[in-house]
Amino acid sequence: MPKRILQGTVVSDKGDKTVVVNVERRFTDPVMKKTVRKSKRYHAHDETNDIKVGETVTIRECRPVSKLKSWEVVSGQSE
Repeated sequence: MPKRILQGTVVSDKGDKTVVVNVERRFTDPVMKKTVRKSKRYHAHDETNDIKVGETVTIRECRPVSKLKSWEVVSGQSE
């Protein structure tokens, strides 16, 4: 099964080797026919602790690293 890849913005880097990434998706509401924005936060593993708050990162699904972390940071660029 292919691993899912998402892109989002880092909202927290307080944890050791962990970042919290806010991923926003846009879709059309089936009833109202209006574009809706929904966001979800993912805990991702950052082995080197290089990623800082505000950066746009790409995360990939991986095996569970801890209770909340099942994603890993693939790449990131600061803005």
